[in-house]
Amino acid sequence: MKLNVFFFLSILITTTIFGQQRQLSSEAEISVLTIGPGSNLNDAFGHNGFRIKDKQLGLDVVYGYGQYDFETPNFYLKFAQGKLNYLISKHSFSDFYNTYKYYDRTIEEQILNFSASEKQQLYDYLVNNYKPENRPYLYDFFYDNCATRIRDITKSVTNKDLTLLTPAKYKAKTFRELIHEHVGLNTWGSFGIDLALGSVIDRNADTYEQMFLPKYIHEFFGQTKIENSKNLVKKSSTIYKNRHKSTTENFFFSPLMILTLIATLILFVTYKDKKHKRHSKWLDVVLFGVTGILGVLMLFLWFGTNHSATAYNYNMLWAFPLNLFLIGQLLKPKVKNWFKSYLKFLIIMFCLLSLHWIIGVQVFAIALIPLLIALLVRYIYILKYFNREHA
Repeated sequence: MKLNVFFFLSILITTTIFGQQRQLSSEAEISVLTIGPGSNLNDAFGHNGFRIKDKQLGLDVVYGYGQYDFETPNFYLKFAQGKLNYLISKHSFSDFYNTYKYYDRTIEEQILNFSASEKQQLYDYLVNNYKPENRPYLYDFFYDNCATRIRDITKSVTNKDLTLLTPAKYKAKTFRELIHEHVGLNTWGSFGIDLALGSVIDRNADTYEQMFLPKYIHEFFGQTKIENSKNLVKKSSTIYKNRHKSTTENFFFSPLMILTLIATLILFVTYKDKKHKRHSKWLDVVLFGVTGILGVLMLFLWFGTNHSATAYNYNMLWAFPLNLFLIGQLLKPKVKNWFKSYLKFLIIMFCLLSLHWIIGVQVFAIALIPLLIALLVRYIYILKYFNREHA
């Protein structure tokens, strides 16, 4: 695990300036709480928090990262641009426990094997970080979230070496594969993620980076040694175990099924067009409009936002932004020769997309397969139609 210089300096400053803060007793315990996934996409990845418990002081609170304020001016615009500040949160443990019990989400606790001075340093840091002027931070799903903050702060409060022993079942995985573990391959959540996030998440994440997910904070902390001798986690327990099995997705309303039906419609109309030697303009206007709008949105996420994971998105090889601006050509009695060249260009883009997928540059949503086949067939047909009609 790497030393995070920012957290080390901030904790050093906190300890120096705010050294007169409330002192924990010798009975104090600091633990990491890991919350299991919920039923919605926004909580599908779980959550982490620090629990500070001191019976002598009557203290039992949980600090966590990832809360946001809906009252923030231009909330949705800032969220879309990746410029929304998130906040550190503080709750009594009883409220924290009751909330996640109500939503039937597993709560696991790992008591850290820290010295009294390390516990005090961590507590002082959290108290200072919770001050209004310090609470906001610029959230990043992969590199600065509720889990990575737990990882980095834990490392920073000790000057001892922390060594992560690779678990026996460890397997190298890409960021996208780690996401799919939580949202599946054929869900609307994974489909949207695979459309929006680019090839930057198709590289392997090392053990340190895998801890952007709460699940791996819990798993890897349990395998971490202090000075290669004692365990980082002194005691581990399950405070609450969820009682209901997660609901399974209905395949008939899944992305693969819906896009297969759409692809079938495209292929059927294309077959009827070929049979009657005609051109259904309405279909191509819809296809160019939808793929063009999607391409513009992906282009915006790539270049118009601060999101680190939306760059180099090769979904634009099929959802090409220019399609939106060339719809007019499809409505004309006779298309320009350059538009026929443009159709050839789109067909080549499909070949490049296949190459990117095969060699692993970017993994695309599996639900796209029938749609991509249908689009390719349609583009080839209308190219042949225009060549024949305007020869």
